[in-house]
Order: sequence, then C-alpha cells, then structure tokens
Amino acid sequence: MKIFTRYLKKYRLMSVLAPLFKMAEALLELLVPVVVKNIIDIGLPASDSRYIIKSAGVLAVYALMGLIFSITAQYFSAKAAVGFASDLRVDLFGHISTLSYSQLDKTGTAALITRLTSDINLAQNAVNLTLRLLLRSPFVVFGAVIMAFTVDARSALVFAGAVPLLGIIIFAVMLVTMPLYKRVQDKLDLVLRGVRENLNGVRVLRAFSKEKEEISRFEGVSKELYGASLFAGNISSVLNPVTYVLLNAAVILLIYIGALRVNSGAMTQGAVVALYNYTLQILVELLKLANLIISVSRGIAGAKRIETVFAEKPDMTYPENGASPDYSLPAVEFKNVCLRYGENSDDSLSDISFTAEKGKKIGIIGATGSGKSSVISLIPRFYDSTGGRVFVFGRDVKEYSHKTLNELISVVPQKAVLFSGTVRDNILMGNENASDEEINSALKSARAFDFINEKGGLDAAADQGGRNFSGGQKQRITVARALIKKAPILILDDSFSALDAVTEKNMREELFALDYDPLIIIVSQRTAGVRHCDNILVFEDGKITASGTHSELLETSPAYAFINKTEKGGAQIG
Repeated sequence: MKIFTRYLKKYRLMSVLAPLFKMAEALLELLVPVVVKNIIDIGLPASDSRYIIKSAGVLAVYALMGLIFSITAQYFSAKAAVGFASDLRVDLFGHISTLSYSQLDKTGTAALITRLTSDINLAQNAVNLTLRLLLRSPFVVFGAVIMAFTVDARSALVFAGAVPLLGIIIFAVMLVTMPLYKRVQDKLDLVLRGVRENLNGVRVLRAFSKEKEEISRFEGVSKELYGASLFAGNISSVLNPVTYVLLNAAVILLIYIGALRVNSGAMTQGAVVALYNYTLQILVELLKLANLIISVSRGIAGAKRIETVFAEKPDMTYPENGASPDYSLPAVEFKNVCLRYGENSDDSLSDISFTAEKGKKIGIIGATGSGKSSVISLIPRFYDSTGGRVFVFGRDVKEYSHKTLNELISVVPQKAVLFSGTVRDNILMGNENASDEEINSALKSARAFDFINEKGGLDAAADQGGRNFSGGQKQRITVARALIKKAPILILDDSFSALDAVTEKNMREELFALDYDPLIIIVSQRTAGVRHCDNILVFEDGKITASGTHSELLETSPAYAFINKTEKGGAQIG
C-alpha cells in the first residue's frame, strides 16, 4: 500500500476532488426517491399537475447536476490514476536500471516486463475505481439506510440486517482473492517468458522443427494461467450472486412488510416505492463495490509484486566522487580474481591474475564455457568479483564513479544489439556529442561505412534489434559505436564471429592502427582472431592455463595447439 500513498501525493488535490464530486452526485441520487415519494403521495392523489411538473423539473436538475458532478469526478480520477501509473512506471524502470546484472538475472526479464506493464496497469485501474467508488458506494449504501429510516423506521430494519451481512461476505472474499490474484500474475510471468523466448528464438525453433514441442509447452503454461485465473474468478464471482440473493430477499421482505403497513394505514404507497428505490440503490452500489473489491484485490497483488522489485536494493554501489585513473600504471590488472554467479554455484573463475598495459593487444581464447566472457565482464564492473581484485589504471574498479568507469572502457558485447531508430542514433549512444565526421571515421574503422551509405547513410532506418541488417553488419555497427567513444580500453567480446576472414582481417588492422592507441582485449574461440595479439591468455575451466604469443603457445599449450589444429582441419573432434 506504500506505493499508492507515495505516488498519489503528487495528485493529492485530484485524489480529494474526485471522491468529493462523486459523493455530491451520490447525495443527489439519495434525494431522488424522496421526490418520487412526494409525487406519489402528494401530487397524484390531489391531481396537482403543477406540483408534479415542478417535481419533475427538480428531478431533471438533479440529473443534470449529477451528470456534471460525475464527469468532473471521472476526469479527476482518470488524471490522478494515469499520472500515478506514469510516475510509477518511470521510477520502476529507473530502479531496474540501477540493479546489477546478477540481480536482473535472478529476477528474470519476463517478470520485470510484467511488473512494468500488467502489474502497473492493474494498480492504475484500482486507483481509478477507488477514487470513483470507494467513498461513493459506502456513502450511498449507508445514506440509503439512513434515508430509509426517515421514511419508515420499522421497514428500514430490513436494511440494517442485510447490509452488515453483505459487508462481512465482501470482506471475506477480498481476503481470499488477494493471494489468488498474486498467483495469477506469477503464472502470467511464465506465459510472458515463454512468448519472449519463442519470439527471440523463432528461427532456431523452425530450423530444428521444434514448433510442436514449444506449442505444447506454451499450452501447458497457458493452462496453468487459465486454471489460476478461473479459480480466482470463481471465488470472486461469488460476490454478485450472493449480493443479488440477499438484496432480493430483502426486497421481498420489504414489499411484504410494506404491503401490510399500507393496508393498516401506517405507511403510504409512496413510502413503499421510496424504500424499494433505496433497495435498488443499495443493490447497484454493492455490486459496484463487489467489482471494486475484485479490482482492488488485483491492484494490491500487482502493487505487492512491484514493491518486491523496489525492495531489491542495488548490490553494486559507486562512490559519488570516485578515484582518478593513473595512466602511468597498467590499464588492466587482475590479482587472484574469482567469480561465482550464485551462492550455491561453483566458481566460474578461479585465481585469475594478469596485467595488460595501455596500447597492447591482448587475446583471450578458450572453449565455450571456459570463462572468457566472465573475465571481461569484471573490467567494466558488470559483475563484482567474489574474490581478489580488479584494477583499471591503478585503481580498484570499485573505487571509480559509474561515469568515470564508463569513460575509461568501451565494450562490444558478444550479442550485437541495435535499437530502433537510425544508424546515427545507434552510433551516438557511444558519444552523443560526436560529429558526423567522427561517426563516419568510426564506421570506416569498423568497415561499415560502405554498406551504411548503400542503405541511405547515417539516417538509414534501424529496425528493432537491427532486423534489417545481417549479423556481420550489426557487429560492425556495434564496433563503430564502441570506437566513437575513444575510450583507453576497448573490449571486443567475440565481436568478429559473423564476419568473413577478409573483413575480419581488414577490421583488425584498422583497430590495431587506432591513433589514440587503446588497450585492446579481443575474446575469441579461434586462434585466427587473436594470433596477432601481443599476449594471448588461454582459458580452461575458469582458469588461465597458459599465456604468450601465438608461436609460443603452439609450443607450450596443448589446448591452444589443438584449437589451432582443428581450425585448419587437421583433426577431427569426436
């Protein structure tokens, strides 16, 4: 509930005006049965058309004023609810951006997307309905009961018995449904995860003819969501029939008592009609309240899930006034570094130590899962080491501010990611102040200038995920995005995998000749990608087993020699 109070503070005035206008509308609605009663008891018996017309005019004024009050309340409640959701979504997105890679891995992308979309929409709907109905419905219910006592106290005892009983039922259903709707949202996470995985991997699924298996798996999680939703819906649906049964039983009892009292002369026909109208008002408002309870239950369940994300405090913090780099010291230095991704998992890296000077070219090679990407993820501090220390220009990476560390390091990730927009937009992510001349220079160094011009230049469109570019083209654009930054440390995480041998050779020559002479770290699974480096680190099972130049490693490292031999087709892997 803290989320609702925190994010509605900004819309305090609207949150007050909306229910006030709704209560004003409700007050007019409560006066209508009294006017109708007077028409029946005073106007009709006396055939006083003037009185009847006057009363009809009063009803018309009530209706017009009620309409104005209702529209005004709807406006304020909608504005407060939309503003609440918008602010909450922005803050939640910002908070997610502060979480470390390990925290994002733990929560899962699908769950975070659900929090930002479905859960916030449920909370927004709950706020909107609450501002409109939370005060209005109880006000009408209790107001109708009070007005009924002013009409005929004995007959109104029926209301006094029915309303508390209905309140108990509504409260009980609310307590039961809240955890059920949280379970529904958890099942929605699984469905969203399945959709995301299948859409991202649709080519793989088709290539291996796995459509039927994935459809079957998706059908399974969808049935789980269906079952959870159906169970929660069945419990919630109890409210409407129970409300109808109790209120209609009250109507029957009211008409019976009213008929007896009219026959005895203790009550007028208009009073019976007025009481009946108050009964209908109570029925309608209790049905609204029942639906409100369901929506609020779902909104609270969504809000609690959102609160769990806010409760996840960033486990990786940066000093505001961090250290300054000492460019006379090694660009990167690892001292007995270990890394473990989970508390109960084994070490992904063990006792890693090496030094890399600025201007050098360092190669990292090894089989899949040997720890290559893990070791370079520690340099820009995507993850924190669980043992040992990582230094960048003589300072522990934990001593740098986030801004300074970003300025020192440029990374080309293993998966080339482009965002929707233009080529210029994507390149400027590396340096938003870069000129077109600098962008074109970076594109030339990345061997991307020619094909970008063929597609329309820097303003050529880039679809979401770079779907309108080939894998090699995307890799070259992401390399250009890293180069535009001109950081003293450039990390290429298997960034040549989609390139042909000639393009890779030409790009490597361009990178090795960069005028600002950065430390270049190249991660590769092929010796061709690292053979020209000044020093090559061979990784096996999270450890450095050998280091040296290409020619040295061919003599001293069986693992490196084997990788080199298999590339040339001199050995078969069984």
